[in-house]
Amino acid sequence: MQLIYMFHTSAVQGMGKIADPTGKVSRNLEYVVQTIDLMEMLKVKTKGNITDEIEKLLEGMLSELRLNYVDEKAKPENKVEQETEKSDDK
Repeated sequence: MQLIYMFHTSAVQGMGKIADPTGKVSRNLEYVVQTIDLMEMLKVKTKGNITDEIEKLLEGMLSELRLNYVDEKAKPENKVEQETEKSDDK
């Protein structure tokens, strides 16, 4: 289960929603897509071998990440930079 949380946190950081361990907020949507694909592969490969609780958790995280990815992808690049600068000023 920790692996799933690690991938989720990493993807959220890649969308620039939270800071990385160094305190820097950055955006890398290509990395986010790779992480979502990896989590989807885990879901497929572990089907029937994990508890219903973990399967629901994984599906919920994937749904959340996909929705956030679509939202981030729709933002113009300069708007993202402005939001990052605002969060840095706080």
